[in-house]
Amino acid sequence: MKRFAALYFLYLALLFVFFYAPTSALSTLLNEGQTKLTLFLLGLFLEPGQLKGIDIWVNPHYKIIINQACNGMIPILFLFASILAYPSSVLHKLLWLLIGYIVFSVVNIMRLLFVSYATQTGNGQEEFYWSHDLVGNALLMLTGLGLFIAFIKNSKKRHYCSLK
Repeated sequence: MKRFAALYFLYLALLFVFFYAPTSALSTLLNEGQTKLTLFLLGLFLEPGQLKGIDIWVNPHYKIIINQACNGMIPILFLFASILAYPSSVLHKLLWLLIGYIVFSVVNIMRLLFVSYATQTGNGQEEFYWSHDLVGNALLMLTGLGLFIAFIKNSKKRHYCSLK
């Protein structure tokens, strides 16, 4: 368990430095690509003209801005760190990294659509708070937990080698 925790935090730090923080052209490219993918998928479900650039206009006076923090990469990287730290085969990890990415991308789109709908049908800021900060974040946490449990249940445990 200590080894898992140590590896988890190491992988989490490395993933955030190399794939989220604006530390390289690669991380910037990945986040811009993920944000563009998120906006494209949102555009398929929003009303015509509701999505303008990175803004979802929920009414003429209130918009939701979709930026790097909304593209779903943060929960994806938390899940990736968990999968990478867990003792399992490389092929099994790669499969679940792909599954996790796809599931989180879909769930994030559903979350953003829910936040947009709740904010649009309500009076704005109050509905945004509970739909985004409470329900939306709980949905992402439960999705990550569910995916990691499914990964563990479908994994053949490999024991770490220890030096004595």
